Amino acid sequence: MTPEGPGGTRAWIIHPDLTREERRHAPEYALAEAVSLAHALPGIEVVGSGIVRLSKPTPATLLGTGKIAELKEMFEAAEVELVLVDGPVSPVQQRNLEKEWKVKLLDRTGLILEIFSDRARTREGVLQVEMAALSYQRTRLVRAWTHLERQRGGLGFVGGPGETQIEADRRAIDEQLVRLKKQLDRVVKTRELHRAARAKVPFPIVALVGYTNAGKSTLFNKLTGADVLAKDMLFATLDPTMRRVRLPDGPEAILSDTVGFISDLPTQLVAAFRATLEEVLEADLILHVRDISHPETREQAADVNDILEDLGVPEEIPIIEVWNKIDLLSEERQVELSGRAGREEGVLAISAVTGQGLDGLLGEVAERISGLRTEAELHLAFEDGKRRAWLFDQAVVQEERQEEDGVHLRVLWTPAQEARFRRL
Repeated sequence: MTPEGPGGTRAWIIHPDLTREERRHAPEYALAEAVSLAHALPGIEVVGSGIVRLSKPTPATLLGTGKIAELKEMFEAAEVELVLVDGPVSPVQQRNLEKEWKVKLLDRTGLILEIFSDRARTREGVLQVEMAALSYQRTRLVRAWTHLERQRGGLGFVGGPGETQIEADRRAIDEQLVRLKKQLDRVVKTRELHRAARAKVPFPIVALVGYTNAGKSTLFNKLTGADVLAKDMLFATLDPTMRRVRLPDGPEAILSDTVGFISDLPTQLVAAFRATLEEVLEADLILHVRDISHPETREQAADVNDILEDLGVPEEIPIIEVWNKIDLLSEERQVELSGRAGREEGVLAISAVTGQGLDGLLGEVAERISGLRTEAELHLAFEDGKRRAWLFDQAVVQEERQEEDGVHLRVLWTPAQEARFRRL
């Protein structure tokens, strides 16, 4: 258990290591990531952290009585105010541990929600966070009331006589969720209009994806000259940022920076941020940015691939793997990795900080984009106006001819556009 850093709410991080479970990430790296998550939240002073090995979780308290007592002594000595548990904690476990340790406790979902809430910038991002937070809070209402038998009186206009306070709170949350959903629907419609307007500018979309802190925002800034928040901090970017970029030999593309992916991202958060990541689903080309200097770069890449699959990214969208941060490796390792990347198709080794390898990356993107668009001949019935309108919105129609039994179109499109058209 290690003490650390100054200033703010005094926090201690615990990573419960379930020894019987198969795991992708080594516990020490999982703990280091949890500490980074805590540092990403303003006003937190991490005063200690440690791995707690468990053969199986205790239903009421997660940890055994001996471990709870041992940690209580450490927390009192370090004057800890907040305990962050890097894993799921049930509402009952949370309430019992808070009572025992006399501290506030957050599990991994709660911590990530706090960070999302602090980072979200666009209206859509803010609404998505609020909805995810309310859904999470709804499951935690048991914490707020130790006297659940407390009844509400009143005239019965609101919830009827005998409605418990917890039921009233749950209903208030449900009403707020309905209100937020309506607001979100309006925001999404506005974004769809913006996207339709952008679709008329026939630039391919190149989406940057990757594990959080892989260097996507630094690369985005370097390629576009934009000033997106780029810190050595988990979840530095939450809302997709889009900029035009000119590629070698003149073609232009729209580059999209997205929220960083992370292992064990709670399912309700993946769902809440699906709309934020929809630029990835609409992309013509994906750049998967990897921190190649990280000891668990393979495991992080596997997490990213899992989330892309969960999001339903179409298989026909090509992916280039970008091995970033090679400047942090020894010269010998840089030469070795650059050689390996050169031999593998669709892999490039770069440093977004020094600019090493960026010309090669831009050249590869330009080549992929120019080779993406293929011509096709389509025949639509006269009554198929919706699909015809979609093709014109996407600015892919090269020629249109009226014929006796419908409309003949010659289109120039990307595989992603073709797949979206077939799904209409």
